[in-house]
Amino acid sequence: MKRIASADELYALQKQLQKNRDPQKTVITICAGTGCRGLGCMQVKEALEAELKNQNLTEKVEIRATGCPGFCEKGPLVTILPQNIFYQQIKAADVSDIISKTVLKGEIVERLLYQNPDTAQTIVREQEVPFYKKQMRILLNNNELIDPTRLEDYLAIGGYSALATVLCNKTPDDVIREVKTAGLRGRGGGGFPTGVKWEQCRAAHGTEKYLIGNGDEGDPGAFMDRGIMEGNPHSIIEGMLIGAYAIGSQQGYLYVRNEYPLAIKHLSIALENAREAGLLGNNILGSGFSFDIIINRGGGAFVCGESSALFASIEGRSGEPRDKYIHAVEKGLWDKPTALNNVETWANVPLIINRGAEWYRSIGTEGSKGTKIFSLVGKINNTGLVEVPMGMTLREIIYDIGGGIPRERTFKAVQTGGPSGGCIPESMLDLPVDFDALAKAGSMMGSGGMIVMDDRSCMVDVARYFINFLQEESCGKCVPCREGLLRMGEIFADICEGRGREGDIELLLSMSAAIIDGALCALGSTAPNPVLSTIRYFRDEYEAHIKDKKCPAGVCKALIQYRVIPEKCKKCGACKKVCPADAITGELKELHAINPLTCIKCGACFEACKFDAVSIE
Repeated sequence: MKRIASADELYALQKQLQKNRDPQKTVITICAGTGCRGLGCMQVKEALEAELKNQNLTEKVEIRATGCPGFCEKGPLVTILPQNIFYQQIKAADVSDIISKTVLKGEIVERLLYQNPDTAQTIVREQEVPFYKKQMRILLNNNELIDPTRLEDYLAIGGYSALATVLCNKTPDDVIREVKTAGLRGRGGGGFPTGVKWEQCRAAHGTEKYLIGNGDEGDPGAFMDRGIMEGNPHSIIEGMLIGAYAIGSQQGYLYVRNEYPLAIKHLSIALENAREAGLLGNNILGSGFSFDIIINRGGGAFVCGESSALFASIEGRSGEPRDKYIHAVEKGLWDKPTALNNVETWANVPLIINRGAEWYRSIGTEGSKGTKIFSLVGKINNTGLVEVPMGMTLREIIYDIGGGIPRERTFKAVQTGGPSGGCIPESMLDLPVDFDALAKAGSMMGSGGMIVMDDRSCMVDVARYFINFLQEESCGKCVPCREGLLRMGEIFADICEGRGREGDIELLLSMSAAIIDGALCALGSTAPNPVLSTIRYFRDEYEAHIKDKKCPAGVCKALIQYRVIPEKCKKCGACKKVCPADAITGELKELHAINPLTCIKCGACFEACKFDAVSIE
């Protein structure tokens, strides 16, 4: 693409690209995000290309490999446009039917449609699938419209219009005022007002200022940022350009975890294409404004999600946080004023400029505006990325969108906010999800992880897992975090292995208070949240572990024993077949029994028995 020299040239190119997109042309979109690649979507794409070539349809039918549309549980996903026919769990063997029946004859391949598990009804259109029906996809929707490696696709849907509007018609103060009015809060976890941060950075002393997009997503089970970086990298770049103009920066960084190779690839392509088109670099759109972005790969350290540790990492030093008596907007990267925002935050900025602050303010709650992307994982039927307006309840997200708990088991808790978040019980399912409500419940928004747990989840073990995770990820710089989390992990090990003592709960509570007060950075000061929330809502489980030496959920091996219930045993042998330790006696059509001396408590028999004849005691 030749260099775009002005806003007028940009608008003309957008119109031409839109005109070239024949709305009646058949387009086969296929999700090519990381999740679907693991399920074989690229083999499906190759099969589609081969079949179109065999049928001489290459010029008539377009194949578009897109980013993640969210419904990871049912990938690979294929949509046929303009009919908007939604197929799921596609394999290369299905391609022949898709081309011969749907593309050539307009027929629906029923077996490839999504089937509503409640009604057994097949659903043709994506927007009618329950997973999508209640979502408000102002960010993720564009993932399905573009090939993330093609700048032309982003321009065809109006990409970089917001940048042109800003450079031609708005002062930096206008931009900051618009973002402040919109009420955009940082999506990285803290929820700090974005416009206020920009205003402070612009007002900070010095002409050399930096801008950073944080894509270092380290929470277990979280992949929201990855979805945007892989599926719509130009939205992040455009948002950063607008932010740079607002604060007066000429250099930006994208900090992306090295474990996201596809995100890095797509961002690298997008940056290169933007530079070639004159949308990044010197004298952008002939405005005199110059700005460029460098990708910095994170080394997989969770603590580098903390701002000052992230700065140290970019500077080539060990990712350790520093005391924050001086804010990053005054002295951040290389001790220069720095505006750091999560990549989802940056992707919201072009939407605010294009549609207006009042439109954005109309979405969400009083203190939390806009939508939020969550990765919905764990004991949930519909795993994937969901984008909902702030204020939607946990019940709606988990049951209406997520489809509830597999095997009709009982919901127990949902952990929000990553390792530093909290566990929210069933009694609070009607809690509206926004920054303030989650904080009052003892949890946090975090970057958007949402892990659902059923009645087979041990909340003591869950707290132990997150404490051990954070202890391993701690930089070790400050004593409260380094020694406190280590000692907490030892206490949890004792409790889960039958050595818990009276007073352990009180000790955990007092240690939590000390760590919160004394830790140097947010990793340490929020680390006790899983402990505090599980004690707050599930104290009875702690007491059962300590006093009764029992794990009610049947998770902690030292506190459980498997037994066959004679009156329920169907003598089918299913449990015996899967036992790796030969601990189950009894032949086919004979009553079975588990030898506690040889049982390794792996739980295979419990999972294999369809008649609830294996119990945990």
